[in-house]
Amino acid sequence: MKKIISILVIALSFTLAGNAQDSMKKDAMMKDSKATVVSLEQTKGEFTQKTLTLAEGDYIFEIANNNVGHQVGFVLAPKSNPDAHIKTAYVTKAVDNNSKESTNVTTLAKGEYVYFCPLNPTPQYTLIVE
Repeated sequence: MKKIISILVIALSFTLAGNAQDSMKKDAMMKDSKATVVSLEQTKGEFTQKTLTLAEGDYIFEIANNNVGHQVGFVLAPKSNPDAHIKTAYVTKAVDNNSKESTNVTTLAKGEYVYFCPLNPTPQYTLIVE
């Protein structure tokens, strides 16, 4: 019985240490990056910010789930081809109800893009990069 408890304690310790390291890596990535953080909020069936205008550059999108009642996500794509999702702009994990998640650093060039959430689902909104 003592062996089982010892094994469980060790396993729990490794799990907690791994989660702490993942969180620290994510925080360090955001601090070390020259990327600008763009915060977007989703409510039931929509984003609260309907359009965005940004300069060319590197961005991290922080997506907030404001009481949607289930997980949400984030998709960014060129307006000319909404099916060509920009993979770096996916949130690193689905955004749980009443929480926030971020994307990886995404480099945007001049042009028009659309953003939306297929999980919520939302309309496609316009993002313009000048």
